[in-house]
Amino acid sequence: MSNQPFPDKAGVVMFPPLLYVVFIALGLIASYFFPYPILPPMVRLLGWVFVAIGLVIVVSAVLQLNKHHTTVNPSGVTTAIVQKGIFQYSRNPMYVSFTLTYLGIMLLNNAWLGFLLLIPLLLIVQIGIVQREESYLTQKFGDEYLQYKSAVRRWF
Repeated sequence: MSNQPFPDKAGVVMFPPLLYVVFIALGLIASYFFPYPILPPMVRLLGWVFVAIGLVIVVSAVLQLNKHHTTVNPSGVTTAIVQKGIFQYSRNPMYVSFTLTYLGIMLLNNAWLGFLLLIPLLLIVQIGIVQREESYLTQKFGDEYLQYKSAVRRWF
């Protein structure tokens, strides 16, 4: 066993916004090659609502993280457990916002294959990002994070 301190970062598998962009691209490309418009125009317009809510959530989360002088980047060093603002409702509001934006883009483009890709995307987010972040935060902040974790839902 090494006496080295643990690395002061979560060790996520991929930068989350990039992961979502990759899956958005895959969903749109798949739907281009296999077009099958199944959603009526009025339902597709719901996509704008999802995108707007996603943007409001991500801006709120970034403002809270900046206010508490901690990193937005999950590969960076976290300096505080933010429990105010949107973080009092979700431990992962940015991933909620990315997921809503993803769904909104798929709705707007009637990209039905993108909905199927949401399953592997969320598995990667959960296993390769969220679980690693939670392990890192537990190791770094101990009881403070565990109390926050028990009081606030992971998603919403």
